[in-house]
Amino acid sequence: MWDFSIGKSINLIVRTMPFILLRCAVYFGITLAYILMTGVGAGVGYGIGGFGDESFQTSAAIWGGVAGFGIVGAVLFFAREYLLYTVKAGHIAVLVRLIDGEELPQGRSQIAYASQIVKQNFAQTNVLFAMDMLIKGVINAITGLVQGIGSFLPIPGLQQLMGVVKAFLRIAVGLIDEVMLAYIIRTNSDNPWLASRSALVLYGQNAQGMLKNAAWLTLFTYGLSILVFLVMLAPAAALVYLIPGAWSAGGMVFALLFAWAIKVAVIEPFAIACLLQAYFKAIEGQTPNPEWEARLDKVSNKFGELKGKAQTWVQPAKATTDQEPEASA
Repeated sequence: MWDFSIGKSINLIVRTMPFILLRCAVYFGITLAYILMTGVGAGVGYGIGGFGDESFQTSAAIWGGVAGFGIVGAVLFFAREYLLYTVKAGHIAVLVRLIDGEELPQGRSQIAYASQIVKQNFAQTNVLFAMDMLIKGVINAITGLVQGIGSFLPIPGLQQLMGVVKAFLRIAVGLIDEVMLAYIIRTNSDNPWLASRSALVLYGQNAQGMLKNAAWLTLFTYGLSILVFLVMLAPAAALVYLIPGAWSAGGMVFALLFAWAIKVAVIEPFAIACLLQAYFKAIEGQTPNPEWEARLDKVSNKFGELKGKAQTWVQPAKATTDQEPEASA
């Protein structure tokens, strides 16, 4: 049914608990920022609305809350490179090391160790971010090339719902780009752009199997996230009543934020650990197929951009990670 061990994935998550705690701090901090700024904005709007009638005051509070929510969203838009570099890539780095049987430091030193690995492979945040954007584009092209996607999930009548299946798979490939980054870290290539092309070709060669695994994990991830959302509806609705000029949609928005935080902090790392196992197992002993490389060059301009980046890449001085990781907490 799938090509990974759930028990091993849980063990990987437990052994990278410093990163799980970091992710929780970051993403729940973001959720709290949304709630606080929405409340502050609503409060300011409610105060300004006091100069008008009751209808105007309610409207001003709602628009103030929307403005506060939007400010946090804008800040996060500019911080997304940092989150990818520090949180996601760092966690991928230590997961790769564990899958390869290496020992890791404990506590906060694990995060510092992972940061060193990421810097060694990508040098700067903008390099990693630009590469991730290109990789996502190529992954979408590969998904379009693969045939027989209706056979991934053995559900009667699925062939009649191929439009829905394709839309579902577009969501399912959302974590595959992080698996490609894992390959680059694992190979420790002097040219990450060239390594990304190899990772994508190998993914293309094994796309049907990888999409099958991604599809099952997407069902699990979003199913559990919906459950969390339903559980959080009541406390989120209670929060809304603390905001001046509370509006009925606020409880749903806050419940969605809590569900999102749990999804990206805890559920997604588990899914990534599963996909890493499946990918490394699938490509073991394989080399990139020139036919697949030529096919991707034809159907994806972004794949060609990776080649251009690879040709102009100048390797910066590498930080060393050869020393034994510290065992300090």
